[in-house]
Amino acid sequence: QVQLVESGGGLVQAGGSLRLSCAASGRTFSTNAMGWFRRAPGQEREFVAAISWIPGYTIYADSVKGRFTISRDNAKNTVYLQMNSLKPEDTAVYYCAVHQGPGIHKNQNYFGSWGQGTQVTVSS
Repeated sequence: QVQLVESGGGLVQAGGSLRLSCAASGRTFSTNAMGWFRRAPGQEREFVAAISWIPGYTIYADSVKGRFTISRDNAKNTVYLQMNSLKPEDTAVYYCAVHQGPGIHKNQNYFGSWGQGTQVTVSS
C-alpha cells in the first residue's frame, strides 16, 4: 500500500502562486498515473490535473488549464502541482491520489490511496 502526504498549501492573495507537493512512501508508484483533486467548501471533490508515468502525458480541468502545471519526479516519488494566477475560486482542500491500473482518467473512481489533503486559500 502506498501512503501519500500533501504539503505546500497556505494563504495567498489572488494572482499569486503556490507549489503543492505530494510525497509517496511504501509501494512505488512510478508506473502509475497520478492525480490532483480538490474539494471546495460545500462542494463535491473535483478533478484538477493528472500525469501519466511516462512520458509525462498530462490532462487538466478546463478551470485550471493554462494556470496550473502538474509534474512528477519518479526518483523522489513526488508529484507537484504548480499553481499560478490563483483565483478565490481555487480555494479548496487539495488531494493527490494514485491512478489504479493502466491509463489515465479524470474520473476519481479510477484513483485510490488518497492523501489527507492540504488547504489552499486564495484571498481577493
